[in-house]
Amino acid sequence: MPKKDNWWESKAVFNCAILHDGDTVHMLYRAIGEYENYISRIGYASSTDGYHFDRTNEIAFGPKEDYEKYGMEDPRLVKIGNQAYITYVVLSGYVQDRPNVSTALATTTNYCEFTRLGFITGGGTNNKDVVLFPEKLSYRTTDGYERYLSLHRPSTWIGPAYGIDRPSIWLGEGESLTRVDKHTLLLRPEREWEALKVGAGAPPIRTEQGWLIIYHGVSNDKTYSAGAALLDLKQPNRILGRTKWPILEPEEPYERFGDINNVVFPTGACVIDGELFLYYGGADKVCCLAKADLGILVDFILQEN
Repeated sequence: MPKKDNWWESKAVFNCAILHDGDTVHMLYRAIGEYENYISRIGYASSTDGYHFDRTNEIAFGPKEDYEKYGMEDPRLVKIGNQAYITYVVLSGYVQDRPNVSTALATTTNYCEFTRLGFITGGGTNNKDVVLFPEKLSYRTTDGYERYLSLHRPSTWIGPAYGIDRPSIWLGEGESLTRVDKHTLLLRPEREWEALKVGAGAPPIRTEQGWLIIYHGVSNDKTYSAGAALLDLKQPNRILGRTKWPILEPEEPYERFGDINNVVFPTGACVIDGELFLYYGGADKVCCLAKADLGILVDFILQEN
């Protein structure tokens, strides 16, 4: 919950990134300390059981570069090899000005010092909800080269040239994490609960049956819910199954009422003792946790195909 006696996180804390290293669950969360300009900063918390988190009082990752001065939003965490990577949203202006949004990349070894790698999405595409696949060189192409994979949601890629009329999730491929040279349409809005748009949630999780994707969908009445899909391990552009209805939707008071009402926004996940721990923002106000048996969830998604 917001920490009222700490200025930079006194109004809201939500949309948290998660990385479980086997011993510790690391969390980077978005924090708001004022509503005038709505500048987001990123805090850090850690847990040994996934339920109870201890947070520091200092800003872990705050605006430093010129492109970050309007805020740093919605971090996602993933480990590729021995390196932790953070994708996060940056704005071209204040929130109330309806700015263009882009996604930037950084690395860290201790969650208090960060190395910035700059933008990883092009300008003018309003591209956010970028998540990286958690394997280095995880996709082998027909020409023998392995590629980095990501999911992203360029909101301006709509119309006849793209074959879609609403913002959708794309699969990106590239020789490096900062250079994506191939884009494939992956998931588009199909049902009422996701009619307005869809976007990636937590980074993909490898299971024996495929890549588990937790994503968010937005209905025409602006309700945010979470769905799930399973992608082929060797051909991630092939969808093995996809839930027809939300696996998580706003029901509790802390999900229905907040700074933005009726929001369940998944951004982090890990597996502990066979259970999926799904972390999400509730009503743009608080950090929340939901759980599911991983095997049961995967079987359910496959049955939905």
